Parts: sequence; C-alpha cells; structure tokens
Amino acid sequence: MSESAPAVAAAPAAFSRRGFRLHTLGGRFGLGVAVLLVITALLAPVLSPYSPEAIELSAELAPPGAGHLLGAGENGIDVLTHVLYGARVSLVVAFFAVIVSALVGVTLGGLAGYLGGWVDEVVMRVVDVLLAFPGILLAIFITSVLGPSLANVVFALSFTGWTGYARLARGQVLTLRERDYVQAARALGGGNARILFRHLLPNAAGPLLIQATFAFPGAILAEASLSFLGLGAPPGTPSWGALVDQGTQYLLVAPHVALFPGLALALTVLGFNFLGDAMRDALDPKRSQ
Repeated sequence: MSESAPAVAAAPAAFSRRGFRLHTLGGRFGLGVAVLLVITALLAPVLSPYSPEAIELSAELAPPGAGHLLGAGENGIDVLTHVLYGARVSLVVAFFAVIVSALVGVTLGGLAGYLGGWVDEVVMRVVDVLLAFPGILLAIFITSVLGPSLANVVFALSFTGWTGYARLARGQVLTLRERDYVQAARALGGGNARILFRHLLPNAAGPLLIQATFAFPGAILAEASLSFLGLGAPPGTPSWGALVDQGTQYLLVAPHVALFPGLALALTVLGFNFLGDAMRDALDPKRSQ
C-alpha cells in the first residue's frame, strides 16, 4: 500500500508547487473571469440597474448612455441588466450539466474499467453510439421535443456530456487497477465498491477535474446556442444567446444589443479555456517537476 499515499498526494503537490501557473497571464486571466462570473451571478439583483422584466418603450433600441450604460434592446429592456442576469443563467446551466455528466460518466466509466467483461462492453458500446452523433444536434433534437426549459437544457447537455468522462475514467481505472496498493486492498478484504471509489477514482481525479474545467465553457456555449435558436431558456428569461438572437434583427441600427452579450459570452469561454490550460499544466507530472 506504499504507492497509495504518493499517488493521492501527487495532485495537491502539483497545485502547491505550480499554483495553477497563476504567474502566467493566461492562468490569472482565466481565474479572474471565473471569479467575476460567480460574483456577477450571485450579485446580479444588486448590480443590475433595472429589473429583468422591466420595459421602457420610449427607450427602445436606445444607444449606450447615462440611462442605459450598455444601451437598450427591444421594448426598451436594459442590456446591462440582461447581461448580468444572463451570467446567472449560464452559470447555473453549466454547473448542473457538468455535475450530472461527471457523476454519471465517472461512475459508469469506473465500473466499466474495473469490472470489465460484459459491463465494459455494454457501457462502451453505448458510448460509441452516442459519440457517433454530434452532441449539439442531439441537444437540439431533445430540447425541440421537450420544449424550451433550463431543466431540459441541462438534461440535453448531460445526455451526451457523460461520454467523455466515462471514457476518461475507464482509461484511468484500467491503468491504476493493477497497482500494488490496489492488490494490497484486495488482499485485506476490500470490496469492489471500496476499492473503486476509495482508491482508484480519487487517484484519477486530476484528469477528470481538467475534463470538467474544459466542459464548463462548452456547456455555456451550448446553452447560448440553444437559446439563440429559441430552444434553451424560456421566452422572457435573460440569456446571452437569446439577447444575441434579438440583436441580430437590429445589427444595422442598434449593434449594441448583440455586441455586449456576445462579448460576455466570448470572454467567459476564453477565460475558462485559459483556466483549463493552467490546471492541465499544474497537474501534469512532467511539467510540475
């Protein structure tokens, strides 16, 4: 069992030595974007100058100014308010989509890698079938059948999102299951569930955490894409994708309606990708030495 402690301690050691590579501009930028998104989502009611349901017909499509810092959209909605509340929608959908996908994928992939046999065959064939279809097309099909709803968006994104975690968890378990500490746990009478969830999956946490970090901006972008098509957030719900869709009708007369939510979306996705790169470097044993 001597290998267990070094293996488990590898990830924290990398964090302490590398500090997520925050001495690089990309790492600091990514962490700053992530923190800013969380703060914006939590404090949206405090930071927003108007209610997201408020309309002001006299200010319809008004350019950025004193009354509306980022301008106004259709029916005089405040763009800044919808951008702030849209951060909350994006964060909630991405968080639950990633959590559900990770829980399902890691569990099924871990069982497939550890048990092998028919369990491995069934899980991996299901993964292969789902991966044969583009994920966004399946999400569009599911949300078009179930209707626009944030819960349906989470379900649609999780329906195919778990496959990446399953393949990664299976590969990690296949690599770790013959280690000495696993054999020692078996000799001491450890059950399959204890070995899998106490010894194997914790030692595979680093790559799985990186997978989740990169999946987060993907979920945000997918939610915005579905809302842009009218299949994501219900009508009236502040969403970056819905606001961009609204702004495309007024690009020549009021480009700010689509510009600012589009910039918020691009900045968020870029920041989380930089954060994922920093975490991958921090958890890479070859780079952390």
